[in-house]
Amino acid sequence: MADSFPAPRIDPIRSRYLDLVRRRQLYSGLTLTIFAVLMASGFGLANDRNAGGFLDGIGNIFAFPANVIEEAAAKIADMPANLLRFFPALVETVNIAAVSTLVGGTAGFALALLSTRGLAPWALAIPLFRRAMDVMRAVPEIVIALVLIYVLGGGPVPAMIAIAFHTAGALGKLFSEVNENADLKPVEGLASVGAGWAQRMWLGVVPQVAPNYLSYALLRFEINIRASAILGFVGAGGLGYELKNAMSWGQGRFDQAAAIFLLLFAAIVVFDQLSSHVRDRLTKGAAA
Repeated sequence: MADSFPAPRIDPIRSRYLDLVRRRQLYSGLTLTIFAVLMASGFGLANDRNAGGFLDGIGNIFAFPANVIEEAAAKIADMPANLLRFFPALVETVNIAAVSTLVGGTAGFALALLSTRGLAPWALAIPLFRRAMDVMRAVPEIVIALVLIYVLGGGPVPAMIAIAFHTAGALGKLFSEVNENADLKPVEGLASVGAGWAQRMWLGVVPQVAPNYLSYALLRFEINIRASAILGFVGAGGLGYELKNAMSWGQGRFDQAAAIFLLLFAAIVVFDQLSSHVRDRLTKGAAA
């Protein structure tokens, strides 16, 4: 009975599958080769233009950390005073990150609603808002901060604006992806009773996406703490500005640099653990 059915023709299928596998391997090999060539050429160009060769100076890579640790150990008695001295700069750095996250998150929330298919009030303007968020994410915070420092002068305000601008684009993209997974039935129900667009969004969408919104905002707050410290190196205030000054003086101030490193490390660890705990409670419930 079984002989009455034709045998399955698996040879052509197997041959085509192997052909596809070989083609994918070829494309992967070409991509890796191009990447390796670009990396090698870029490294060679950077090494030639550098003041000193990378291979010649690689032996000194631990010289600066060793000097910092040595001087900090010799002046360990001054460490508590240095920590207290630079603690206000840490508070300023955290404030920059907090305000920029709040401002950028609010702008990202508006951009996300305006760029989500099925929720946006103007469907034709969705590509415009999406490209705007792409531009916000593409421009580094340090570039924006340098321009604003030239216009406004040094201080925390340029750093806050620069980080908020980048945060709006990053969170707007993430919020928009969350919105696309929202159930539209509450929105349709509110529309059927005459609710306006803002009412439909606030009552029909926000309750569904708020936990994920807050989770992403807290994650971005951690990133912004690091960004605000980095922007201090270009004169934007905060802990990074104090670290730049301490490192610029060189020997004799390395104990202060060590204190700043400890403050920054402790702040990042504390806020990382705190925000991770809050994100788990938001996304997994109180039992997590």
